[in-house]
Amino acid sequence: MLELKSISYLPEGEKKAEPILRDINLLLEDNHFYVITGPNGGGKSSLAKIIMGIYRPTSGKILLDGNDITDLSITERARLGIGYAFQQPPRFKGITVEKLLSLSRGNKCVGAGCNYLFEVGLCPKDYEQREVNASLSGGELKRIEIASLLSRDCRIAVFDEPEAGIDLWSFNRLTDIFEKIQQRKDVTTIIISHQERIFKLADEIILVAEGRIQGKEAQEGFLEKVINKCDCRKECQERV
Repeated sequence: MLELKSISYLPEGEKKAEPILRDINLLLEDNHFYVITGPNGGGKSSLAKIIMGIYRPTSGKILLDGNDITDLSITERARLGIGYAFQQPPRFKGITVEKLLSLSRGNKCVGAGCNYLFEVGLCPKDYEQREVNASLSGGELKRIEIASLLSRDCRIAVFDEPEAGIDLWSFNRLTDIFEKIQQRKDVTTIIISHQERIFKLADEIILVAEGRIQGKEAQEGFLEKVINKCDCRKECQERV
């Protein structure tokens, strides 16, 4: 169980700026599938990076199974089973897909990465020896990054807008992957997304806006109960 208690975040060196996150209290249960959504600039990605340890909260605590992990580094959290997939996956010139998956698994079971490439819809024969560089499309990079998270057997997997910057075909394949993850029930999955197809996979949907948790509901009824209350949604409807 992951718990965020009174989390606030103000970037260092920006004391006169408004906090990006304000008094976030959030309980995420084991083996659940969560989607975090809300307007751009509302604090969603910052919240995800707080969970991973990329950002350090200005105040508050983060607890994993009741243990305080607030001061733990990214590496220490990764060892506890927390994984993170970036909105724009990093490229690694000179590192092959096979090597990346081996590193993700801690160099265990060389060759086992084939199974994870199959899971994300990539043929190992075509991809294992390719470098993780600009020769890969955005959709390919996203799937390879997801394969690397699957290979680590994460307890908590965080995906920051996995649909960003990819085409419809790639998005359809990503949705298929998340459907498989949702069925596994051995990992807590947290996805930042604006896509209704991903909403439908969620056990609960969390609305973040203006740096605060504005709502947390089961996905049934979310569209009418939560999204319709969002100011940005109302503004869009008024413009049509």
